[in-house]
Amino acid sequence: MDALSEILRVVQMSGAFFVNARFSAPWCYQSPKASLAAPWLDPTAEQVVIFHLITEGGCLVEMEGAPTMAVHEGDVVMFPGGSAHRMTSEPGMPPPRGAADLKKLFASRPRRLAYGGGGAPTRIVCGYLACDTRLARLLLDGLPPVVRISLRDSDAGAWLESSVRYALAEARTPRPGGASLLSRLAELLFIEVLRRYVHQHEGHAGWLAGLGDRVVGKALNALHQQPCREWTLADLARVAGTSRSVLAERFQQLVGTSPMQYLTQWRMLMAANLLRRSNAPLSRVAEEVGYQNDTSFIRAFRREYGQPPAAWRRNLADAGQAVHA
Repeated sequence: MDALSEILRVVQMSGAFFVNARFSAPWCYQSPKASLAAPWLDPTAEQVVIFHLITEGGCLVEMEGAPTMAVHEGDVVMFPGGSAHRMTSEPGMPPPRGAADLKKLFASRPRRLAYGGGGAPTRIVCGYLACDTRLARLLLDGLPPVVRISLRDSDAGAWLESSVRYALAEARTPRPGGASLLSRLAELLFIEVLRRYVHQHEGHAGWLAGLGDRVVGKALNALHQQPCREWTLADLARVAGTSRSVLAERFQQLVGTSPMQYLTQWRMLMAANLLRRSNAPLSRVAEEVGYQNDTSFIRAFRREYGQPPAAWRRNLADAGQAVHA
């Protein structure tokens, strides 16, 4: 399994849903910071990713500290950090009062948003995807605040766009499995954006940029394929087809850490996932992530998470019970 697939297996998304928005010029929609949506998505979520699929027309995307971006039919624009932003038919348009009432919007069935001045139409599918910040860090760190791709330039993208349209039509008359279908499509859109970013944004830093690098990408895939192996820098350099010094420098430059430090971080992320989703004893968890010695595993986990694994698991369970109380 390649590195991106392995991380996506561990970074399980939750609480995904769509809002079907229909605007007519002139119009403006103010999207608040995504963390405000977490209570209606997944109360335990630490991070919410926002994305918009333009299904008709086009608009401008405005965000503080970033240049205005024009988006068109077939484009997906994603906000990895869930930043507040505005979508508008023209610059300087104020949003109507109450348009960003998330509680009211998320409670509606089906979730629809419609307003404007009666001019040129724009239709947008607004998606929200909740995830665990620590698990998502590898994927999202290094990404710009806003990412745009077009679904119209590939067969896979065109299929995704048509699938979302179908799912929204299904949502108008709720049927068994509809929520699950929408959730899976949200995850597929998220994955497609990440895949495109890897291939279209050479020269950027971050985990995804490292994955797209011909040297670092080979090392990352090797570490993810065999995370329990006792890797050395020399072993990884041979796999990557380069020298130890070149690999170490390039890895640090793109990923922001050394190959061995990265391996430890990934092992701890795998361990956290096992602790969260299973009742396996610590000795089994340690073995599953490449540690034959429980003491070494506990020490490494404490360095990464600030507390031993047993306490971390217990606190996580207590937090979940509090949410559902």
